[in-house]
Amino acid sequence: MNAVPFLRFAARRVAEMALTLLVASFVVFGAMYLAPGSPAAFLLSGRSASPEALAAVNARYHLDDPFAERYLHWLGDVLRGDFGRSLTYRTDVSRLLADRLPVTLLLIAMALLVVVAAGLLLGRVAAVRGGATDTAVLLGTTLAVATPSFVAAVLLQGLFSVRLGWFPSGGGGDGFLDTVRHLILPALALALYLIGMLARVTRSAMLDALGSEHVAVARGRGVPERLVIRRHVLRNSLGAVLTTGGLIVSTLLVCTILVETAFSIGGVGQLLELATTTKDFPTVQAISLVIVALFMAVNLLVDLALPLVDPRIALGTRGDAP
Repeated sequence: MNAVPFLRFAARRVAEMALTLLVASFVVFGAMYLAPGSPAAFLLSGRSASPEALAAVNARYHLDDPFAERYLHWLGDVLRGDFGRSLTYRTDVSRLLADRLPVTLLLIAMALLVVVAAGLLLGRVAAVRGGATDTAVLLGTTLAVATPSFVAAVLLQGLFSVRLGWFPSGGGGDGFLDTVRHLILPALALALYLIGMLARVTRSAMLDALGSEHVAVARGRGVPERLVIRRHVLRNSLGAVLTTGGLIVSTLLVCTILVETAFSIGGVGQLLELATTTKDFPTVQAISLVIVALFMAVNLLVDLALPLVDPRIALGTRGDAP
């Protein structure tokens, strides 16, 4: 692949990502002013306050300044890593994120590893073997897709924590290895739905590749079946699989809120749920921006990886290769 067009495409995608994050920051900041009542009353969580307290809130959040000036001031703080002060925890939001984000990222990474390994394996087996194996995989993935993450969390807790006692029922653990042990069940609960989805996508893409002309030619030339599957079928299916990467990560980011709450994991998902309940708006703003940034970063990586995996895919396009 020519490096110059690829670098131009990468630069354009990075610029688009930056613009999207800028728009998202404006929406996140402006959402506070769409809530009923004054922003000061909203930040005080409905509590009655003296004129002095109201004046202090107005000064802290620059509520007396024009809206555009307030937004630019807030954006400048965000770019410096200052997300404000949590109304609930009475500490810097950036410190809360630094304490809780690693747990959430580890949980998402573990769930993603399970999704990729199990989804690709099941999809490959169903497409290659067919028959009863294909039917069994389809039934299993249908059940997985129909099971919400919070239901999977309850079922896994009841079986592996309460009945068998193999894994902890909640908490984040102490130390890396103990944390991984505590996150095994939450990762499985997060991954179950997405395993079914990825397996179906992989199966469909591989079945399309199996019926293509170049596969028939390779078989006619006497290429061993395992090499046909690996070089001509699985590789040509990776483009379709990669296009689901953004959807998989976005689903993980959303569902982690439910799973972390169910397992009492002190991550960003549980923090967002608590901040929303207590109307801790600075914390909600910061987490919303982090989630959007993670989602955009994954989409950027997928767009950059697609032409490298399948040169037939033009730069800047998605979807199956023709």
